[in-house]
Amino acid sequence: MTVPAVLHDARPPAPSAAAEPVTGAYARMSAVFPGLGVRQLADGEQAPRGAGWVAAADLAAGGAALDAFLAWDDAQVRQDYGQQARQDVVASFGLHRYAWPACLLITVPWFLERRVPRLPVEDVSYQRARGRMAVRVRTFACLPGDAAAALPGARVVADEEALRAEVRDAVAGHMEPILDGFGPRMRRGRRALWGMATDEIVEGLWYVAHLLGEERRAMTELAALLPGTTKPYVGTAGFRELTGPSGEPLPTRDRASCCLFYTLRPEDTCVTCPRTCDADRVRRLTAQD
Repeated sequence: MTVPAVLHDARPPAPSAAAEPVTGAYARMSAVFPGLGVRQLADGEQAPRGAGWVAAADLAAGGAALDAFLAWDDAQVRQDYGQQARQDVVASFGLHRYAWPACLLITVPWFLERRVPRLPVEDVSYQRARGRMAVRVRTFACLPGDAAAALPGARVVADEEALRAEVRDAVAGHMEPILDGFGPRMRRGRRALWGMATDEIVEGLWYVAHLLGEERRAMTELAALLPGTTKPYVGTAGFRELTGPSGEPLPTRDRASCCLFYTLRPEDTCVTCPRTCDADRVRRLTAQD
């Protein structure tokens, strides 16, 4: 695979001052989850192109770039499952594979550093095969007393609830054009699309927090972030607890949307799917231990 020359620089330009407050959070995430690496672009640095990179703005436009992006999902389904998926299923898989890491760009700095970057689609690019994202952080929100509040691009908000509102607004600002791009191919209404976005916020951070050893805190934080009354998001974080065969607590959640995997394997639903009964969840969750 040919890699753009900009990725070979021995000393890439330093990120902008606004990017510095989220550098540590991205590094901590990648340390426990090497499948996702984040490169922060310096002021004036060009976003990577070619070699599998796609601009989020091009996905949002819904044209040839999105066609090429979804062709990968279509081929993957045929290779892995030996059948052709419906095109709305392919589009749903493709949206998930973009939205899951994209939401982490915002939720991880909030969770780890209490800093919330604003990332419109024009400032994000994605290389799916290598699990890499390139971002340009221009502004971020933080709390009073944060040392980063004096940096260019900082916007201080009053308290934790105001910062949660920043998270919801930042994710919505990024995801709304993405849903506009994918939506016509998915045969779903706006509520169902935002249900998918809600699930990506919750399940992405829940997973990374588990790797960081902070799963319980993430569940508490996500429940406060998504209490069920914050449109355009759909429902609550959906967490609840089951009891294992030895009395052990087993955290689970109910998804707000369906990923449509059942259309390929009806007998194999996701463990957080509302179609999956609690007895089956307990069996599968204890089998993972």
